[in-house]
Amino acid sequence: MKKIVLTSLIASSLLLAADAKQNQDIMTHAKVGYTQTDGNTNTKDFTLEGKLTKEWDVNSLALTLDAQYGKLESDTTKEKYFAELEYGYKFTSSLTFSVVLGYKDDKFSSYNYQSYVGPGLKYNAIKSDLQTLDVEASLLYSKDELQAAYVAATPDFVDSYGSYKAKLTYELQVLENLKFNQEASYRASFDDSENYFVFSKSELSTKLSDVFSAGVSYKVDYTNLVVAGIEKTDTTLTAFLSLDY
Repeated sequence: MKKIVLTSLIASSLLLAADAKQNQDIMTHAKVGYTQTDGNTNTKDFTLEGKLTKEWDVNSLALTLDAQYGKLESDTTKEKYFAELEYGYKFTSSLTFSVVLGYKDDKFSSYNYQSYVGPGLKYNAIKSDLQTLDVEASLLYSKDELQAAYVAATPDFVDSYGSYKAKLTYELQVLENLKFNQEASYRASFDDSENYFVFSKSELSTKLSDVFSAGVSYKVDYTNLVVAGIEKTDTTLTAFLSLDY
């Protein structure tokens, strides 16, 4: 399953990237943040986000990527990768049918990987020059590989289950040159109420030019079922430079 999801997402990203060179309808958003300290403490923190979006007729395709890496002295402290591919078909200007495929690999969580796929609906509740709000709900087939320490088993345990996901995406033009973005999602198993995941990202950004922006984001990644000794909540504060074209 892990190889299938990775292959699908990589193939899709390559197709979109290749098409981007020939088709102006593809929008590209790239964001990078980096921090390095030297002296008494040597640290390195790197974040990379990217989104490719293509629209044609009533169809749309979006690929989202998020990578985080951290190092303290010679020890790796964070290594997290997330990718999501979403296809959309517009029924109306406000209602869209979607199919989503997601994959997450987090070295320091209780999971070797998490993956999900399934259909959903997205509703554009607010759309104006000042603000937008999208509400999305999906029914998913999930497949996760839990680390052996969590289930006291060898080898690692693969869990397959039906789940659902609710997501809100909000954007507000605070000032002429200041934008606020908020994303929040909740994904949970139908069978086990304790098996759920929460993600939130709050972001402020300002335009530097037609293509460059700078800002700060704060991410909260919560996993309810974790191995003893691992924190349930993982937070990331990042100053970034972004590129849109």
